Amino acid sequence: MGVGNDPRYTPSTTFETFPFPEGLTLNLAPADYTNTAAADISTAAQKLNELRDNWLNPPEWTDWLRTPEEEKAGYPLRPVAKPDHEAELKKRTLTNLYNARPVWLDNAHKTLDVAVAKAYGWNDYTPQMADEEILRRLLVLNLARTG
Repeated sequence: MGVGNDPRYTPSTTFETFPFPEGLTLNLAPADYTNTAAADISTAAQKLNELRDNWLNPPEWTDWLRTPEEEKAGYPLRPVAKPDHEAELKKRTLTNLYNARPVWLDNAHKTLDVAVAKAYGWNDYTPQMADEEILRRLLVLNLARTG
């Protein structure tokens, strides 16, 4: 806890103890993995990201620009609304996307969830599995690894 009862992020008790699947290495392209489960996770995550990016910044509404100063400083390209699309593009936020939860987004998340469950060796996983069961399994792994 932070000041008073304010929550605060503590990497040593939050991230560092999370029981990620065994044998995974982060930040590799799918083709760089020898572990099939890791490649499946990477592929599903990249597809989810691509779908969200395309929804957030549709090519017909955006140009990708960078000023010479931004380029010199190493900044990436940034989306800028094409004329007459400013108002539409402003509504394209992750919050609005997830509140709408279109079928394609839900399906992409289910594909990623299945890949992650496979990496854990949860052969009985289905997208209908209760969150409580998933959390129970993660807690068991966490306690086994840290205890």
